[in-house]
Amino acid sequence: MTAKLPVVIMGAGLVAGAVVLAAGNVADEGSMPDAKVIAQGRAIYEAQCAACHGAELEGQPDWRSPLPSGRLPAPPHDASGHTWHHPDEVLFRIVKEGTAAVVGGGYESDMPGFGDVLTDAEIRAVLAYIKSTWPERERSYQERVSVAD
Repeated sequence: MTAKLPVVIMGAGLVAGAVVLAAGNVADEGSMPDAKVIAQGRAIYEAQCAACHGAELEGQPDWRSPLPSGRLPAPPHDASGHTWHHPDEVLFRIVKEGTAAVVGGGYESDMPGFGDVLTDAEIRAVLAYIKSTWPERERSYQERVSVAD
């Protein structure tokens, strides 16, 4: 019976460790990135995105109505838009690859991909900045669709 005791103790230790790790991951989910990442994202947004999506994330006027080219104007990224309806992975791919590449089916968009301009970390910083501006309701919704994706 003494030979089994170390195995039982070790097994209990592994389970306890897994519970602590799982609790730590749950606590981290939904937490906002630190202020440094958000500030970096804001600076990149101002340099790379604001010309089309607006300095205040307001988008272009009449963003739901097609332009003469048939393409849609740049949407807002604030709570009045639909950015918060999409999971993180979709938002990341749109920024990295461009809207047309993500939507497919011959869809045309003026939104280019920034994969050759921004690193993955910089794209995530921009998205962190955008999300940091949303009210709690929109942030919570977007977190839920990201987890479900």
